[in-house]
Amino acid sequence: MALFEDFDSLLYISRFRDQLTSLSGMIRKRGCRRRCVQRPTVEEVEACRDNEAALWLKLVAIAAILIAGGVGVAIPLVGRKRRLMRTDGGLFVCAKAFAAGVILATGFVHMLHAAESSLSNPCLPESPWRIFPFSGFVAMLAALATLVADFVGTQFYERKHRSETTSGDEHERDIVVVPSPSTEHQPRSAKDAMHIVGMRAHAAAHSHSHKHVKGACDSHGFLPVRSHAHGHEDSEASSSHVRHVVVSQILELGILSHSVIIGLSLGVSQSPCTIKPLVVALSFHQFFEGFALGGCIAQAQFKNAAATMMACFFAITTPAGIGVGATVASWYDGNSPRALVVEGLLDSMSAGILIYMALVDLIAADFLSQTMRCNVRLQVVCYLALFLGAGAMSAVAIWA
Repeated sequence: MALFEDFDSLLYISRFRDQLTSLSGMIRKRGCRRRCVQRPTVEEVEACRDNEAALWLKLVAIAAILIAGGVGVAIPLVGRKRRLMRTDGGLFVCAKAFAAGVILATGFVHMLHAAESSLSNPCLPESPWRIFPFSGFVAMLAALATLVADFVGTQFYERKHRSETTSGDEHERDIVVVPSPSTEHQPRSAKDAMHIVGMRAHAAAHSHSHKHVKGACDSHGFLPVRSHAHGHEDSEASSSHVRHVVVSQILELGILSHSVIIGLSLGVSQSPCTIKPLVVALSFHQFFEGFALGGCIAQAQFKNAAATMMACFFAITTPAGIGVGATVASWYDGNSPRALVVEGLLDSMSAGILIYMALVDLIAADFLSQTMRCNVRLQVVCYLALFLGAGAMSAVAIWA
């Protein structure tokens, strides 16, 4: 009899444990469903959900972001021929350092965090999305892919420039040089003397230039190194031009990829409480991203038509994303598994591209340059601008 009583108690405990397991599973599912749908309270619905007000705010956002991005990208392009905003001036370098800080914070604080939130959402299947850090992995792959594209693009443009230069040199060699009568009838000794004098002058100039190379800066410590030959100057100038061409194109690709996501996220929102802070934050963000991109385009020395097309393409991308988001807001579900995966992967890719471009092609390229190393005051101001830009864009994450 005691044996049957023990068996009944064990059976009761087993059933109770199964009920607790099923109940906890139901709670997890309801919690996931609640987080997926993100159901607000009744007060929040009445206060913040207003389709008509949200639509008007989206129109304001389109205009404000379009103006901010257009002005930001236009300032370096319009001012590159003016003394105050020359691309080799101190003011431009400092402003570009601030913009580089903004882009770096965008990649680390905004895009990477958004990607992690999307790909670790409890509404996604636990395998594989929540057992592996896909956001950091995809960002790393995007950074490495950007490195490869940077290298391949630089090699391509250098070979193209070298072939054009070689063809130009061959054309110059085809030109026949007729000696002047004054030197043609001179005695051989006079010609030799002139040749020796010319060799000595060249040697003196060569040794003088090497004196400049030994010291990284002049006696005051504020001037860059002088090259010892015109050929080297031309080679350095062409290499720098090629780098600016590649950097501007890859940077625009990275900025455009996340601008679409930002615009789409704002466009599908129906809450004025969410849209209002986003308008200010995104206008600030677009202005300084546009300034950094416009500076790279100005340094690349594109033709006016190409530079204008790149600037316009940047300026209209986020407003276009807002328009598309507003159009599909009635049926688009940003919390569906497919939308979460696509948005998370695109955010991860954008984060990797922006982090690479900010650290390698904007910050390292300017802060390790000869001009920066030879000007202590410029170093201090640019570092302050860099940290200020990164801090300001990080603070924007409180609202956006």
